Amino acid sequence: MNDTTANGTLYIVATPLGNLEDITLRAINTLKSANAIACEDTRKTSILLRHLGISGKNLISYHAFNETKAINTILNLLEDGLDVAVVTDAGTPAISDPGYALVRAAYDLPVKVIPVPGPSAATAALSICPLPVHNFFFAGFLPHKKGRKSKLEFFASIKCTIVFYESPHRILKLLGEIEDYFPGARVFIAREITKLHEEYLCGSTSEVIQRFTGEKTRGEFVVVVSPAGKNQ
Repeated sequence: MNDTTANGTLYIVATPLGNLEDITLRAINTLKSANAIACEDTRKTSILLRHLGISGKNLISYHAFNETKAINTILNLLEDGLDVAVVTDAGTPAISDPGYALVRAAYDLPVKVIPVPGPSAATAALSICPLPVHNFFFAGFLPHKKGRKSKLEFFASIKCTIVFYESPHRILKLLGEIEDYFPGARVFIAREITKLHEEYLCGSTSEVIQRFTGEKTRGEFVVVVSPAGKNQ
């Protein structure tokens, strides 16, 4: 293993899903002390920093569309001995959010990578889910087109509780696919977790589809699917 002592440290910092009071003391201190903060959206991170009374930070835009360029910028800072904190718009970086490619590149440099744990939509939803969650598979977002069918077939075959992420634009499509691929399944929905209009719903797939049909759906979704035959 190469020596990392001359390089800075990369901190992977979880931030609130919605309610800004959910940030940890350690996350606040890390954001205060970091030489730079890599953000999925600098505007949203600026709102959080203002709430925390943190100013004068070097904010680096780091998202899926500028990943290669941003990673090079961040690695250069780390090689100069500077510490960089990574945040996304909400929740834990690299979990269905930007971060994995940077973490992988940091290990290759090498750079010390430290997690600053905190909010995650998946674990927040699972913690109040009335379905069996002692053993689950995290699927995240499905591909929009190519490979979607084969992934659904695989998830249905493993007979395990599955956790999906979905946008409001495709939630009815996903629920329809769950009804087809997981006949008889029970579904738990967590929407807008910790936000003003948060909602939690558990029922059959058809019941959940009925709830969201005919209205303009807003908010990000966590969808927990428990296949028929599991202890429900």
